[in-house]
Parts: sequence; structure tokens; C-alpha cells
Amino acid sequence: MKRVLVVDDEQSIRTLLTFNLEKAGYEVTSAEDGEEALSFIRQQTFDFIILDLMIPKIDGMEVCKRARQDKIDTPILMLTAKDDELEKIIGLELGADDYMTKPFNNREVLARMKAILRRYEKNQTPGTQVVAHPESAEPSETAKEVAASDEIITVGDIEIHLDDFEVFVRGELVEMTPKEFELLAYMVQRLNRTLSRDQLLQKIWRFDYTGETRIVDVHISHLREKIEEDMKNPKYITTVRGFGYKFEVPK
Repeated sequence: MKRVLVVDDEQSIRTLLTFNLEKAGYEVTSAEDGEEALSFIRQQTFDFIILDLMIPKIDGMEVCKRARQDKIDTPILMLTAKDDELEKIIGLELGADDYMTKPFNNREVLARMKAILRRYEKNQTPGTQVVAHPESAEPSETAKEVAASDEIITVGDIEIHLDDFEVFVRGELVEMTPKEFELLAYMVQRLNRTLSRDQLLQKIWRFDYTGETRIVDVHISHLREKIEEDMKNPKYITTVRGFGYKFEVPK
């Protein structure tokens, strides 16, 4: 039985979510503030976390941030009463897997959970290998410029340590949020392929609908700040006007 932590300061919401989750076969633990939530997260193992943004003592953003800093990769669905794109972007940057705006439909919560869990469990499957250039069984000259193993990908002066979630640029460790790291790894493993904003949104943020692609642009901008020597003339992440982005080996 999968274990779910529900974090919300409203008793009615905790009760409603707990009832519906238990009815669907989940084991539920609930917390009413950020301190209690962090205590549970650090001391127990959960398969999923539903986390309200506006909770007492430590807000949901900080709870999410600290959990990810502690290397806790449990999927997180963030709840927010604010229909504010900036709040959503910040939450996703800090490591949340998806968000929902209150008031929400309980069936949609369950559907989102199942979709996120399927993706998470697929990513945890052992034996997955890094593919530097998946389009061809015979690597091209460009693909040969990328050194890849099960744990490390090197392209140009960027080194990505997949197991340790670390990125080195020109020999120096660069701090990245979980989503920035995932986005970078995804693009590098699809070297020289043009990736649409909608495709990146669906693959990295698990959104299967359009209209939120500004999140992708913000993250691409942050990645460029961290890996490019010249933001105005990027040599790694190039823009394909009107469509999306491409990660290239520097010329």
C-alpha cells in the first residue's frame, strides 16, 4: 500500500483528501504545518506528498526546498490558492513535480497523482543507460564529441554527474535546482534535436496540456546563466524561433 503525506492547515481539506485517498487504497498521514511536515518527511518514508503552499510556521515552498536539499526525491504535488504564474514557477523550480490551484476536483488530484507516480516509478527502473545520440545506432562525428557513461555525461566543458545530481562547468561545481538539472540532462541526452516547449513541459513537468510554456523559457534562461559564457550569444542552448530549443556541441 502506497503511503501519502497530506500537508494543509485547513482541517476540512485534510479530512476530504484523507477520505478520498484512503477510499482509493492509499495509507494517509496528515500534517497541519510546515514543521510537522518536515519532521514526518525526514523520519518516515512516503510514496507521495500533497503539499499546500500557504501553511503556518514553515511555508510549502520552504518545505519543498529543504526536502530536496536533504536528497528526498518523493514526488510532490503542490496546492495553491493563488492563480499566480510566478508562484507556480517558483514551486516547480524548488522541486515540486506538479501543482494544482484551489478549489480542486478530488478525481483530478487522484489522476495527477497516478500520472506522476507512473513517471517517477519508470525513472527509478534500474539498468537505464545514458544515450548520447539516440537517433542512430552508428554515432555521427558530432555524437562522438560527447563522452557518456551510465553515471557521467561530458559535452564541451560541461560535465553532468547523473548519480550525484551534480554539474561542473569549466571545472567548477554549479548549483542547480532539481528541475534545472533534469531539464539539462534531458536536453543533453537528445543532443542536436530540436525540442518544442510543449514537449519539454510534458517531459520535465509532466504537463500534458499547453498554455504554461513560460515555465520552460524561465528555466532555459536560468540554465544559460549557469552554463553559458555569453548569455547573449549562447553556444550550448540555442533557440529555434517559434518552436523551442536545441542543445548543441559548441562549434
